[in-house]
Amino acid sequence: MTAQRGVPAPTLALDDHGLVRWAPAPPPVGPGTVAEVLDAVIATDPHRLALVDDRTAMSYADLDAAVNRFAWVLRDEGLRPGDRVAARLPNCAEIVVAFLAAMRLGLIWVGVNRALAAPECAFLLSDSGASLLLAEPGESPGTGIPVLALDGEFSRRVAGASADRPRVTVDPYAPAAIAYTSGTTGTPKGAVHSQHNMVLPAANALSVGSVAAGSRQGVVLPLTILNLQILGPVTTFACGATCVPLDRIDVLGLVDGVRRHRVERLSAPPTTAYDLLTHPAVREQDIATLSQLGVGGAGAPDGLNQRYRERFGRLFVTSYGLTEAPTAVTIDDRDPRPDGSAGFPLGHLAVSILAPDGSAVPLGRDGEIVVGPRRDGPFADAYSPMLGYWNRPAATCQALTSDGWLHTGDLGRIGQDGTLYVVGRRNDLIVRGGANVYPAEVELALMAHPDVAEAAVVGRPDSRLGETVVAAVRPRDGAELTAETLREFCADRIARYKIPAEIRLVADLPRNAMGKVVKKAVRASFAEDDENK
Repeated sequence: MTAQRGVPAPTLALDDHGLVRWAPAPPPVGPGTVAEVLDAVIATDPHRLALVDDRTAMSYADLDAAVNRFAWVLRDEGLRPGDRVAARLPNCAEIVVAFLAAMRLGLIWVGVNRALAAPECAFLLSDSGASLLLAEPGESPGTGIPVLALDGEFSRRVAGASADRPRVTVDPYAPAAIAYTSGTTGTPKGAVHSQHNMVLPAANALSVGSVAAGSRQGVVLPLTILNLQILGPVTTFACGATCVPLDRIDVLGLVDGVRRHRVERLSAPPTTAYDLLTHPAVREQDIATLSQLGVGGAGAPDGLNQRYRERFGRLFVTSYGLTEAPTAVTIDDRDPRPDGSAGFPLGHLAVSILAPDGSAVPLGRDGEIVVGPRRDGPFADAYSPMLGYWNRPAATCQALTSDGWLHTGDLGRIGQDGTLYVVGRRNDLIVRGGANVYPAEVELALMAHPDVAEAAVVGRPDSRLGETVVAAVRPRDGAELTAETLREFCADRIARYKIPAEIRLVADLPRNAMGKVVKKAVRASFAEDDENK
């Protein structure tokens, strides 16, 4: 490690978008780019099942042709390498095809979650400079960006397009996707990844055989989230398996999809494990094919994993990851394992714990989690973190070092056996049912109301969701304000899952000697009231 957090690395050269160009070693196994992720199976077993949803089933050969046809339509729309194409689509075959088509053209993908409110959607489109939005019929982002609706006319255009692969030279280290993370200052930041970054987790899975060829990999969280494209389609196809997008996140809809499509692996938030355990209509035989459920370990309440084993006879897999990595950093599939374990680093990267001055801390001591490349083994020097934050050079320099390490801002410790334990989340991040909520975003929405003087948003522990969003609000003097009024006000500004489950109107907020609101005290007041109920 050569740089401290907050100190720009002297040799961190940035381009016009505030990004680094890494030059890591190529993956030791698997494809070198996402554009090539289907090729190995096409060469050996083109009729193997690749993609299944409720409306269609495609072999690898069928999917290859569909991707090429979609790519030609995007080219007809005037898109060229480096252009940004946004997508606001449900979990279905089309969003997988669209993503792969964008990668074959060397475009930069921007996923826009359907849960976002109109202003949030408009910000992402404007900030990324997207040239086109892929959306369902009737969708309008409320901006001047052109919309390509995936309707009957679009289907006819795709059917008439060439099935030959467009001749585009894809740079594996160039920007290929922007994944927006909720902003600590109230506006999201776009973490940028190359195609190399996106295939490396797949190469790791291929090297250890964690995804069996021909197995069925479900995706229940939105594929507009880049991490889900990587963990889902990219890893699935690199390993020669079948990807199954599932578009119902309610527990009975999920169970129905798992049963009908014989899903064997699935990544989900702790909420899913909780609902499978507690819903009276869920039977063990309904998820008999689900041999592995992956759950983000940092957000899983203590004891949930043991309860899952008691009910279904197996543990779910825990992990730690983040958008900037991208995806998983550590994983723990041991049995038994202690509560709170996030597991061991994946084979392509290394994890260290730093003190505030940038020095390494002893095992068992808390510090900042930093992630960087392994220097030995088959993946030596193959890892690189994000290229930076789109058009935010200061934030890029704060997060990255010149030798390829990522400052996560998360707090953790490493045990004597090498296990990572995540003990704190960066900037008071709230993880509600697997969805990230930054308090600053919600506070800005609340304070946009003319009768709100101040707002403090925190997370409250929840046995099902991991955390819920709660807020303490100080009204302006003389204002007549209700919690319900504020919730309705927020509904037009932020996604539903970000709206506080409880809003308390208070005369004042706790402050420190510098006059800053003490979030710890706000959080404690909610906890104290919960205990007294």
